[in-house]
Amino acid sequence: MARVATPLTDPKCDAAKPREKDYRLFDGQGLYLLVKASGVKTWRMKFTRPDGRGGLATFGNYPALSLKAARARRAEALELLANGLDPIDEARAAKIAAANARVNTFEALAREWHAACSRNWSAIHAETVLRRIERYLLPTLGARQVADLKTRDLLVPLRAVEGRGALETASRLRQYMAGIMRTAVQGGHIDSNPASDLQGATTTNKTQHRPALPLECLPELLGRVEGDGGRQLTRLAVSLTLLVFIRSSELRFARWDEIDTESALWTIPGQRAEIDGVRHSHRGAKMGTPHLVPLTRQALALLEQVRLLTGRFDLVFAGDHHRWKPMSENTVNSALRRMGYDTKSDVCGHGFRAMACSALVESGLWSRDAVERQMSHQERNSVRAAYIHKAEHLEERRLMCQWWADYLDANRKEHCTPYHFAQIQAR
Repeated sequence: MARVATPLTDPKCDAAKPREKDYRLFDGQGLYLLVKASGVKTWRMKFTRPDGRGGLATFGNYPALSLKAARARRAEALELLANGLDPIDEARAAKIAAANARVNTFEALAREWHAACSRNWSAIHAETVLRRIERYLLPTLGARQVADLKTRDLLVPLRAVEGRGALETASRLRQYMAGIMRTAVQGGHIDSNPASDLQGATTTNKTQHRPALPLECLPELLGRVEGDGGRQLTRLAVSLTLLVFIRSSELRFARWDEIDTESALWTIPGQRAEIDGVRHSHRGAKMGTPHLVPLTRQALALLEQVRLLTGRFDLVFAGDHHRWKPMSENTVNSALRRMGYDTKSDVCGHGFRAMACSALVESGLWSRDAVERQMSHQERNSVRAAYIHKAEHLEERRLMCQWWADYLDANRKEHCTPYHFAQIQAR
């Protein structure tokens, strides 16, 4: 008959001292406290596994794992054995499940997706995306298992952002979640992407077209610009914007070292050196790749006037008070308002791009690729995008930009349609 062990007590466990050799203090039903010669006291349980083999489980060290807690672990093991399960196998499976749970969370997959995508992004964009994810998505979804997430769960942070009126941010977040959950599908963590059904679930901003004047209003516009009594550098900025039709940030943050007057070419880099204290001053060409702007005779003449004013500074359009800072982002539009235009309904600086594009297309002289490349538009077709990027069409664009500058000159006194002007030039 097996000897019945006298249950242990906390004082007995505390009083157990190390000896020359390891020894055991039994609590019953296989549980004992192993007192090692080093002084470490470890809870163990000896049992018979379901297949008849001997088993030995280690629960933890005393007193970190108390006598009461060790008995609770023994009770769990006995329950598993009663159901034909091996406590050792179950503990190993639980450990694996816990490890998988840590890597299968939304946060883990979000960071994996971000790390993969950021290799193709600029550092600034990668930082922006990560900041949005950490601010808007992780507080709600970060600790959740991706396998447990449904479309309705993904909607919660989107609705919160949408409720604050940040519709553009909500739209971006929806795109991020679609990519993150796609990564989960590809990694075998889930079978289908619940973010796919988020399409159309959030309100989107209506596309707002920047106001632009009809081309027949060019004579009046050119006259008002020439007669503007404001700051000379501002008038030159407005005139140059109309001539080269680039984006506001591309003009404001321009540096003199980007302009090569000998080759009559302005190379706007994909990213510029940041100016301390000036938001977005790292911005270059919008598409993130260098954009070439052929400089016409008229543009070069304007730049020479600008150089007399700011040539000793790094910035082409330096600010009034701090020469190391660019002119205000509202400078061109403020000038147009001073000239009597409503920049929300009549024309704004960005609207010059639409006017130039309209004239170039209506002339019938220039290829679509040349116009799109000069406008620095993003080609949606990836194959065409790769082709257009390599085929700069630079010589055609030089002729095209000169044509636009000459067309503006032709409209200084009276309006001439692009098509008519093209026909006159062809004679």
